[in-house]
Amino acid sequence: MHSDVHLLLHNCRAAELHREAAESTPVSPGLRHRMGWTMIELGLRLAQSTPPPARAARTA
Repeated sequence: MHSDVHLLLHNCRAAELHREAAESTPVSPGLRHRMGWTMIELGLRLAQSTPPPARAARTA
């Protein structure tokens, strides 16, 4: 495929994607904001779990 044809097809597809993105309705920013902070809080709680015992049982 010639580079100029490839570039033309790329530009057409990019324009289609921009139109589709403009028409779609995104999730409200408030909900995304709350969900993001909830996920961060959950991750921090999981990271602060109790440390493993000093001497763990060995497996074969």
